[in-house]
Amino acid sequence: MPAHMLQEISSSYVTTTTIKAPPNEGLHDGEQKLEKMSLYSAEDIRPEMKDDIYDHSYQDAEGPTPKLEYVWRNIILMGLLHLGALYGVILVPTCKFYTWIWAYVYYLISGLGITAGAHRLWSHRTYKAWLPLWLFLIFANTMAFQNDVYEWARDHRAHHKFSETDADPHNSRRGFFFSHVGWLLVRKHPAVKEKGATLNLSDLKAEKLVMFQRRYYKPAVLLICFILPTLVPWFYWGETFLNSLCVATFLRYAVVLNATWLVNSAAHLYGYRPYDKNINSRENILVSLGAVGEGFHNYHHTFPYDYSASEYRWHINFTTFFIDCMAVLGLAYD
Repeated sequence: MPAHMLQEISSSYVTTTTIKAPPNEGLHDGEQKLEKMSLYSAEDIRPEMKDDIYDHSYQDAEGPTPKLEYVWRNIILMGLLHLGALYGVILVPTCKFYTWIWAYVYYLISGLGITAGAHRLWSHRTYKAWLPLWLFLIFANTMAFQNDVYEWARDHRAHHKFSETDADPHNSRRGFFFSHVGWLLVRKHPAVKEKGATLNLSDLKAEKLVMFQRRYYKPAVLLICFILPTLVPWFYWGETFLNSLCVATFLRYAVVLNATWLVNSAAHLYGYRPYDKNINSRENILVSLGAVGEGFHNYHHTFPYDYSASEYRWHINFTTFFIDCMAVLGLAYD
């Protein structure tokens, strides 16, 4: 279908939002905070969803900072993965062309498992999907191996509701490294556990597919994230086992991880804030390129209920294009 026709058809799925600047008397702490005027409030759009809306009333508890507890298993495994990925970079020129295509397609599909699946569908409930799309996204999410959907959505809702506080799992006020990967290498701050337990996750618990994935996550990840991408190039087009393992598996997996982590780190530290200058999340085009559309982060934290996660629809936002295509096919709606 020609792009202009798809654009016209998919435009019917867009919720229009108007942004306007307040008068001078609306300035707060010397910064201009944009007044958000939308056709519908968050409650109108998702009356069942409240736990991804920023809680302005929450403040960090006073007292000494808890001592860091390192998770050595994660530190060792992450280190070995990235060593394998670095060796994969050296091997890339020796790979067959089909292996490059395979690794890229695997990266793209697993990325959609996070962006269109765990993030926009299950964490924020920004659209609904029929069973075939659910199955595809749960499979793609397992390919990505970034915790199961239930755990990913729980942490992400906490990140939005308690952003930039101790209850934020990857609090960017603790620095780039912590918000990028360090939060996975240490035990969670007590506030993350305390406030995370208050979130309403009944919608996730009610989804049999989400809980099925959670129940069989470890063997599924072993098969879909590691064994399958290694064996296919080796078996079907005669790629060397080492190239298959280090490029199609280790390097591809490390790239997907770091692209996602940059949303938590770089998109909270570097970029501009046209929608709300009082929050740390920022618009970062480079992050959007790597994370298939997730870099428009100041917009996203301001309007978490928008399925596009951006004002600009398909502009550097393959995930929105994918969801719109699914809507045209009748697999995504609302």
